[in-house]
Amino acid sequence: MTDIRENTTGLEPAAGLAQHDGGDAIASPPSRRRRPRKGRWSGRLEIALLAGPAVIVFLGFVIAPVVMAAYYGFFRWAGYGTPTDFVGLQNYITILTDSAFQQALAHNAFIVVMSIVLQGPIAILLALLLNRKMRGQSIIRVLIFVPYVIAEVVVGTGWSLMLATNGALNGMLKNLGLDFLVHDWLSDPSLAIWTLMGILTWKYVGFAVILFLAGLQGIPEELYEAAALDGASYWQIQRRITLPLLGPTLRIWAFLSIIGALQLFDLVYIIWGQYVASTAGTSTMATYMVANGRNAGNFGYGNAVAVVIFLISLIVALVYQRFVLRRDTAGAITGDSRKAQRAERKGR
Repeated sequence: MTDIRENTTGLEPAAGLAQHDGGDAIASPPSRRRRPRKGRWSGRLEIALLAGPAVIVFLGFVIAPVVMAAYYGFFRWAGYGTPTDFVGLQNYITILTDSAFQQALAHNAFIVVMSIVLQGPIAILLALLLNRKMRGQSIIRVLIFVPYVIAEVVVGTGWSLMLATNGALNGMLKNLGLDFLVHDWLSDPSLAIWTLMGILTWKYVGFAVILFLAGLQGIPEELYEAAALDGASYWQIQRRITLPLLGPTLRIWAFLSIIGALQLFDLVYIIWGQYVASTAGTSTMATYMVANGRNAGNFGYGNAVAVVIFLISLIVALVYQRFVLRRDTAGAITGDSRKAQRAERKGR
């Protein structure tokens, strides 16, 4: 006997129920719902209108310059006219075998590691301090963030004057009777790189503090209260609750710090210049590019160095995203999620 139900059109078999004709029960096939083509095309048009301008800007100001730099990197080019002196991969071979570039790459690697080691703990401690209620909290936050918004030219010029041999720092040390602490902070190869790290920490730690404070605001207060009721100490709460939940913000900050350290140029070039940087041990890949490209009149070689810096940064970014940011981007639309969506659509 067939189950029926009444609707506005009369009596129909009950959907989804088994029907019997004297044999085994046969389930009614599931209905397939398809999105109307009009809605699908309107969604694609909306995405194109919203993302189109950004894509055009990205292609025009990122992809196109990279392609042009790769093209000019195969020539010995003076920077004007059509490049005709084709040298193939010679520029890239020279870059990778040049001891000056290898030294600059080592300096960049050192800056990457020390930026995370120095700035990270300092920023976390300052963020934890400023996250508590205290007098003058807003003023202290502003003062910590001010160095980050000051132009690099102003920072570089000011520090180069203060740290010169006859500058303000050595003069103050002499007046205090601390002549044994007077050094050539900018030219001594054993001190210059640490001087650079001190300046970078002073300037960029405020950015990390602001990021960490924003991350701390997203941690529920109930977790701290529950941990305190269980008898956890302040540092146990920070180690067990704060730092794990602050992990995504820490990883994003570390990624930005790594990319910035690989492309560091302005402060080094302003304080040490193109020639002193190599002798003082503070040269970077970017200062090497300017010194051996534009200033040497060989723009083809400079473009080749720019391509090498781009490839190094891209490889580091992809590896970091693959192994470090993977857990943070798990909810984004990645290749795996697209495959899952396609499989789900096929099953409908």
